[in-house]
Amino acid sequence: MAIDPEKIRKLATEASNAESGQLDSMSALEIARVINKQDAKVAHSVRRVLPKIAEAIEAVVQSIERGGRLIYVGAGTSGRLGALDASECPPTFNTPPETVQFVIAGGVKALYSATEGTEDSREEGPADLALLRPTRLDTVIGLAASGRTPYTIAALEFARSRGATTIAVTCNKKPEIAKVADLTIIVDVGAEVVTGSTRMKAGTAQKMICNMITTGAMARLGYVYGNLMVNVHLTNEKLVERGIGIVMKVCGVSRTVAMQTLATSGKSVPVAIVMLKADVRRSHAEKMLTKAKGNVRKAIASQ
Repeated sequence: MAIDPEKIRKLATEASNAESGQLDSMSALEIARVINKQDAKVAHSVRRVLPKIAEAIEAVVQSIERGGRLIYVGAGTSGRLGALDASECPPTFNTPPETVQFVIAGGVKALYSATEGTEDSREEGPADLALLRPTRLDTVIGLAASGRTPYTIAALEFARSRGATTIAVTCNKKPEIAKVADLTIIVDVGAEVVTGSTRMKAGTAQKMICNMITTGAMARLGYVYGNLMVNVHLTNEKLVERGIGIVMKVCGVSRTVAMQTLATSGKSVPVAIVMLKADVRRSHAEKMLTKAKGNVRKAIASQ
């Protein structure tokens, strides 16, 4: 595909920011103030597309309910943000690692080393995604600040050909990626403090949206109870204390009772909560949770 230099220069993400034009002559405090002022605009920009984000949340819910997955695809900063969100779902919501996955241009090496050249490959995107065998049960989200990344566009096109629901998240109007997306979320954050550095405002916007999509979907699926992280893994002292506190708060019991029940439950906060709220043994609580597909509230209500 021939590249149109003029078209790239006209991208909003490539525009020059007048407020940071003298960045290299500013004091440290002045630089911090400029960046902070620009960052303050991001949440407002994201607010404008909340209805679209809600559609994305529901799409992910439907995929996971049907036994499908959420798969992020991206290059550079966008790819790393998708990888970050995917990697944080198992410890936060106790989802299996395969439920939320990622594909990044350049492979795992790109998480810690620049491989920007791979984002131009229309062949590698589909090839990398094909390894995960996307189907109509899955939702594939392409993260591309510019909206024109060949790797991500081709990957999303491949996902669509396999029947997957495709979503694009971008920071430029009239993005090319919209042509292969069932849903396109466009967040216009304006020019970056460092011209073209989409790791800044564009990256922040994408991170906020990824957080909303997975947190919203997991909340809808019942992997939190109220606003509590009931599926937390008790793998260190801080998380053990968090688990004890959650059981105490949800069940209205003493610290001693919470600790005893957690020990009996196999150190599972959801199982401990169901045991106490439904007044059942561990084996029964586990069956209730399995029947409710991990939804703590539904498991308790089924008693």
